[in-house]
Amino acid sequence: MKSIIIVLVGQPNVGKSMLINALCKSNLRVGNFPGVTIEKASAKITYKNYRLDFIDLPGTYDLNGYSEEEKVTKKFLENEHYDVIINVLDSTNLERNLILTAQLLDVQKKMILALNMQDEAQQEGFEIDTQNLSALIKTPCLSLSAKTKENLDLLLESIVQNYESEFQGCDRNFSQNIEQNLEKITHFIDTHSISHSKNSSRQFALALLKNELENENNELLNCVKQCQNELMQSHGSDDLNYIFKEEILSFAANLNAQVVKKTPTLKNITQSIDALLINKYLGIPIFLFFMWALFQLTFSLGSIPMDYIEAGFTALGELCKELIPNELFASVLADGIIGGVGAVILFLPNILILFFGIALLENTGYVARVAFLLDGILHKFGLHGKSFIPLITGFGCSVPAFMSTRILKNKKDRLLTLFIINFMSCGARLPVYVLFIGAFFPEEQAGNYLFGIYLLGAFLGLLSAKVLRMTAFRGLNEPFVMEMPKYRMPHWGLVWQMCFNKAKMYLKKAGTFILLASILIWFVSNFPQQNEDIKDELKAQEQLIENSYLGQFGKAIQPFFAPLDFDWRLSVSLISGLAAKEVMISTLGVLYSLGDGVDENDEGLRGILAQNVPFTTAVAYVLFVMIYNPCFAATTVFSKESGKGTFTLYLFLFTCVMAYIVAFVGINLAKFFA
Repeated sequence: MKSIIIVLVGQPNVGKSMLINALCKSNLRVGNFPGVTIEKASAKITYKNYRLDFIDLPGTYDLNGYSEEEKVTKKFLENEHYDVIINVLDSTNLERNLILTAQLLDVQKKMILALNMQDEAQQEGFEIDTQNLSALIKTPCLSLSAKTKENLDLLLESIVQNYESEFQGCDRNFSQNIEQNLEKITHFIDTHSISHSKNSSRQFALALLKNELENENNELLNCVKQCQNELMQSHGSDDLNYIFKEEILSFAANLNAQVVKKTPTLKNITQSIDALLINKYLGIPIFLFFMWALFQLTFSLGSIPMDYIEAGFTALGELCKELIPNELFASVLADGIIGGVGAVILFLPNILILFFGIALLENTGYVARVAFLLDGILHKFGLHGKSFIPLITGFGCSVPAFMSTRILKNKKDRLLTLFIINFMSCGARLPVYVLFIGAFFPEEQAGNYLFGIYLLGAFLGLLSAKVLRMTAFRGLNEPFVMEMPKYRMPHWGLVWQMCFNKAKMYLKKAGTFILLASILIWFVSNFPQQNEDIKDELKAQEQLIENSYLGQFGKAIQPFFAPLDFDWRLSVSLISGLAAKEVMISTLGVLYSLGDGVDENDEGLRGILAQNVPFTTAVAYVLFVMIYNPCFAATTVFSKESGKGTFTLYLFLFTCVMAYIVAFVGINLAKFFA
């Protein structure tokens, strides 16, 4: 079966990922804001005895852009093998999208223009003559909608036809002045039989005129120089890049005028909503209210199934101890596997509610508005307005958050944002917060405390950003420029898919990595076996765990955490959290189920913690967890995105020292006000 490699190229937020999902029934991440696709992604489908391999490249406004994601797109188009380009355009904003189309025509590859969001264009009164557009640029064009799946079959058919047909070239017309000079250079090349590697003499001449190529023929270089001087004189500028950018803008405007008709419609609904949501005075309070409501729902709704899950795992553990005669095997199953894994699965409902809320914010187009709203505040602390995109992504997971810093063009802005993302508490920290809030605070106020933790982390992140900007990352900020996407109703299938994938990943981690970690923690907390004859079973368990390998390690590191009043169990859980924050829960679940405080009247792990951990210590523990180093996977991605291994060491030292200082201040304030 023959393979056709198709690359999807377009400006940010035109629906490339959604189009691939619709064609291939895949589940690439989709969001209604720029910067969702941050590296190339792929999916495939079989059609008419062909295997169609689709590659989704990061959105780019300009093939000569300087951001990391734009470099990924340009490098792929210039160096990799592919058969067809699908240029995805937003039908409701065609003129702006045609700017990139003009550059893609110069790439000289087989191409199809896919005018996406045709359903929205019709609602807004746009009428696009795709046949005329196709004739003007000698490239197949068709209207479609990834959302409603309109004309997707025509797109697949067009891909096969385009692949099977002979490439005719995609030369576009320039203004009269540029065309005249191109003709002079082309004529010189042909009459002097100058060899070149381009598809045509015209393409070679264009590359020379734009200073994209060099040639050793002095006569040709003189001809090119004369033509360039003539262009500069006629345009009143000595900047060739500026001249050709103006040429592209003119090309897009003229082309758009010939193929688009607009019927007057009522005021755009996006403008009406923006009048409230990005209001100068109400915008930020509304955003804070939305976040407060999300954390309220995360705790209040999540606590309902959480109680049943906790009761189920507790009963299952007790049943194992009753039915299995071998005490050691019963312990590893009940206390190690069920206690450790169950303590993590317990918080799955909270995770799902948080990610559902974040998915709604992303898919409606609200995230870009908040970036605009907070640009002034972020700028005062040394961050870029676009930094908000990776920062809010960090509330879900630090891995994609670190990767999404590629939307920032300035290297220092990227590095600063990378260091601050860790202050945005990821979803893996949420179970720790829920556990300790449930143990030490009244349920009716739990959502407020959860919101406060996230807000405090963000505030500390801003303060740290200010300090880092004034010291390690001094320099000017880039100006804030970001597209404001239209508000759109969430695609509920995609929202469900995002939540389902998160649940699957969470359960997969619980059933693999956390399961192994729980067994390991159980083993090192039960061995070496001891022969002391202690009649009191509770004291025997205490003696066993304190003299175990894990107990010895915990006692060794406890002095370091002594100023924070952490016992050896809490200290060990912080070390295990360097691997993955969820492991902290399984560590606590295993250690406290084996140690003191276990009786028939306890209320699960929350009850045990409330009995054995002082309130002030709990405050310090949560503050430490809120700031210190991200998990191993996120740290690996940070190292890759920062570009230097030394930055990873700086991140570890910076976050751990900050966590220790904040926790120390927190415990002393808690003691003072207690």
